[in-house]
Amino acid sequence: MNILTPGENKRLNELIGFLWAVAAVLVGLSLVSYSPLDPSLNTATPPLEPPAQNWIGIVGAYLADLLLQALGYVAFLLPVLLVALTWQWFRSRAVASPVAKVSGVLLLLFSLTCLLGLMPSFPGVHGLIPAGGLLGVLLALGLTQVANVPGAFILTLSCLIVGAYLATPFSFLTSTAWLREQSGSAAPLWERLRNLSLPWPGWRLPWRREATPAPGPAILRTRVQPTTTRAVDISAPMELPAPAGPKPSKARPQPVPEDEWDEPEIPGEKPIPVEPRLTKAVPVARARYRLPSAALLRPPEHVALPNETELQQRAETLTQKLEEFDVRGQVTQINPGPVVTTFEFRPQAGVKLSRITNLAEDLCLGLRAEAVLIERIPGKSTVGIEVPNSHRETIALREIIESQEFAASASKLTVALGKDLAGRVRIADLALMPHLLIAGSTGSGKSVAINSMIISMLYKAHPDEVKFILIDPKRLELGLYENVPHLFTPIVTDPKLAANALRNATREMERRLKVLAEAGTRNIEQYNRLLADEDAPAGLAAEGDERGPLPYIVIVIDELADLMLIDTPNVEESVTRLAQMARAVGIHLILATQRPSVDVITGLIKANFPARISFRVATKVDSRTILDANGAEALLGRGDMLYLPAGSARLHRVHGPLVTESEIVHVCDFWRAQAKPHYHEEFLRFPKEPEREAAEDAVEVDDELYEEAVRIVCELGKASTSTLQRRLRIGYGRAARLIDMMQQEGLVGPPDGSKPREVIRKRDFSRA
Repeated sequence: MNILTPGENKRLNELIGFLWAVAAVLVGLSLVSYSPLDPSLNTATPPLEPPAQNWIGIVGAYLADLLLQALGYVAFLLPVLLVALTWQWFRSRAVASPVAKVSGVLLLLFSLTCLLGLMPSFPGVHGLIPAGGLLGVLLALGLTQVANVPGAFILTLSCLIVGAYLATPFSFLTSTAWLREQSGSAAPLWERLRNLSLPWPGWRLPWRREATPAPGPAILRTRVQPTTTRAVDISAPMELPAPAGPKPSKARPQPVPEDEWDEPEIPGEKPIPVEPRLTKAVPVARARYRLPSAALLRPPEHVALPNETELQQRAETLTQKLEEFDVRGQVTQINPGPVVTTFEFRPQAGVKLSRITNLAEDLCLGLRAEAVLIERIPGKSTVGIEVPNSHRETIALREIIESQEFAASASKLTVALGKDLAGRVRIADLALMPHLLIAGSTGSGKSVAINSMIISMLYKAHPDEVKFILIDPKRLELGLYENVPHLFTPIVTDPKLAANALRNATREMERRLKVLAEAGTRNIEQYNRLLADEDAPAGLAAEGDERGPLPYIVIVIDELADLMLIDTPNVEESVTRLAQMARAVGIHLILATQRPSVDVITGLIKANFPARISFRVATKVDSRTILDANGAEALLGRGDMLYLPAGSARLHRVHGPLVTESEIVHVCDFWRAQAKPHYHEEFLRFPKEPEREAAEDAVEVDDELYEEAVRIVCELGKASTSTLQRRLRIGYGRAARLIDMMQQEGLVGPPDGSKPREVIRKRDFSRA
């Protein structure tokens, strides 16, 4: 076994590391307790003399004398090297480039001994042994005969620097970069020096990447700070770069002006800035709300990215595994991320992409990975091979909430998606999507993602700006939001009431469309801005005072499959109408299902939801159902998702944040303490449709026959056309019209397949 390279057995590595630690202690104590009077190779001791004074005894005396005579003061570096080797074995981390490391250490030791040997006036060890030892004296004597004393000093210092470069991660440019971060006033000077210098190994400037290719793959590390991360909104059609500014330090984030806060800052908490108002003053009813602080959420726990040695080893293993299947090429760049690392592989000419993608399972076996995802990188001649990290970072929602882009987002419907492969924060605007379809198997992170989206909107909007209709047929996930003032209706758990809520949402959409048409506006933003405008027409102002601004309504359905099983035609029709027409009036849908089959996600629903998210699913068929592409079956679970933005055909891999139940309770309690919800329970009742031609034909039926039909239905507790046909001796068409009239009156519920309709409200016939 190589003494510098730990194996795969961690217990054996710890044992060997313990032995190295014992050796470091023995050598260190021997050198510290060295005495010239102890017996050694250079002294003779009579048999009756007392034992050695060295703490390690006669062995320590001989060992210390040998090391000090040979190396002088440099011998005291040997215990330090043994401690470093001990640390490597305890961590089971292999030493990067062992030959280079050993060469660097030897060159460093020889250079130090020679440097001390060139200074004869330097005090020796105990006044007897030269400072550089015998080795330093010999090296100094040889160099001075060849290059004289000045040349010997120059050569020795050069060898010392080379040894430091080989043995340690020291670099002039890393030290200057650290000094530049610490000195903000000298930033322009350091920037000029950086532009004049060459990039240090392992880091390559993007504009020199093609001009100066490195022999090995470049490791591109994206370091993202929690408070200064530049988030990217991938729901927008194109990305606009944020204005450049000075980078704040890690410990001291840049302060935000007080006029950007919604309320004065609470001591000990960090509020979330909201958008500045462009209209007239905020009403008193709205000004009483305070947005929650990010301190209600748990802080992020950062995990160190894989080291360069591990990444290089994985790249070599990846290349070798592909060569076994006659796929030749090279890894050109390595992009480590919080959850997965992307290896950019450039195949040789003539290698088809399909040959590489078909080797995903074989690469999992060779890399010992849970799942490997392979896709083409747009704009490059490389293939991205995404391999999971050995230590996965858990992304906290607080890190997304505190990001610069989330705080600067003006939309009240900003939702947190997570981090991408490079570790950049990803957010989206639900108003631009304008609806979202989510699918994923049990335990893949689907419900956690829904909670993250709801919490992120609670961090952005007041109760009079955004309202929620939460539909939770499973009765498990959304109950934590009960009595939050943002709720438009109580949390809906009955699938039949959920169908009524969707129908009433379509009626609310039609009402809002009429209101916008009367005001001469095209969307809800223009309408609310017009109401807040002091120069608005007098008639509109009076009407606006009565109606008030229109809040956004976000309808969240945690399990669409349960609703589709109860009332497929009506649910599909309501969802489709809302998806087609509700964007302008501020009604948005978030649909989630753990069964992405074609009978749940129908073609009509899928066509009206261009923005989709898929977590890990069971089969490729499910992945194609939700995303029209493979890949979701190879995700890692626990928040790992593929996001398809609206108007785009390219999938984005994002790692969702984790929000715990305690965090949800803290945020909801914060809002419950400020206001109580104002429920619109009429949304849960069966809507009364306006009179149409079919209804007018039904009214012509004899009133006595209708009352008799109602009596029969109330007595039986169920309604069906066959029962009315037998009891009243009428045809099917007339019986169906009577049932429709009862439904319009709110006596019976909607059809439930082949089952009789449920009687919702009974009449009192006791007086008859």
